[in-house]
Amino acid sequence: MKAFVVDKYKKKGALRLASLPEPELQDNDVLVRIKATAVNQLDSKVRDGEFKLILPYRPPFVLGHDLAGTVVKVGSRVRRFKVGDEVYARPRDHRVGTFAEFIAINEADAALKPSNLSMSEAASVPLVGLTAWQALVEVGKIKPGQKVFIQAGSGGVGTFAIQLAKHLGAAVATTTSAENAELARSLGADVVIDYKTQDFEKILSGYDLVLNSQDPKTLEKSLGVLEPGGRLISISGPPDPAFARELGLNLFLKLVLWLLSRGVRRKAKRLGVAYSFLFMRAEGRQLGEIARLIEQGVIRPVVDKVFPFEKTEDALAYVETGRAKGKVVIAVAN
Repeated sequence: MKAFVVDKYKKKGALRLASLPEPELQDNDVLVRIKATAVNQLDSKVRDGEFKLILPYRPPFVLGHDLAGTVVKVGSRVRRFKVGDEVYARPRDHRVGTFAEFIAINEADAALKPSNLSMSEAASVPLVGLTAWQALVEVGKIKPGQKVFIQAGSGGVGTFAIQLAKHLGAAVATTTSAENAELARSLGADVVIDYKTQDFEKILSGYDLVLNSQDPKTLEKSLGVLEPGGRLISISGPPDPAFARELGLNLFLKLVLWLLSRGVRRKAKRLGVAYSFLFMRAEGRQLGEIARLIEQGVIRPVVDKVFPFEKTEDALAYVETGRAKGKVVIAVAN
């Protein structure tokens, strides 16, 4: 099969199109012929080695965290899927590699593709959908009437999270550029702030939850818009001690993450709010819940561009510009 391989950690020129053997199937795996995949900021970070401490992929490895495709083979213990099923998934860490024609994934990581989406649309959903679900439903436990601030409302996570938060009954504020303000409003945002000309810290107050996806300065400012008892969930770091415990990291790495997050945790405590770092995990059953919302018309994916498979590096470069509206997809096969 053809796949884009990272030969060594570096920013540019890291991907190489290679011919690899078909993945081996474990008893609980399904082999999926990938029809489409999507590009995330996470792909750039993994390629650059930013997560080497917690995700020590050993080059050469195949990049990619989203997929939609067709099951072509099942392991002996698989019960949820059969050959021919159309599925979508975010493979679990240490088993990623969707910039390829085939992948073997644990059946627990997959769900049936939303029936009203094309393969390209479905491939845009798993990583951002699970991130939004785990932040707003699982950790944030959003209730009707609460106020939620979602940063970067025209980005991949933002476009999905706005819709999910509105479905949960929250009032939603977001930041984006003036040219993308109408998109954010069409997704349900009640307050849209132009990050280029306005300071959200001066506009927002009394919020129950902030979903942070930006730089450390924005994270610090975001703590100030929360009401006492509110929570900031960050998907861009810094990782906290709870995350270190969850991963079962060694003492040295636990200390490193404790030091990295000490400043923001101190400020949060001073303000009487909570800080959490979220590193999304694979979860097929949650994707099943998300598929139902999509089929009901509650949430619609936002796809900016679709690149052909041979232009995977171009797709990654486009995402790195930060100008994409929603998700960038790669069509792997017809």
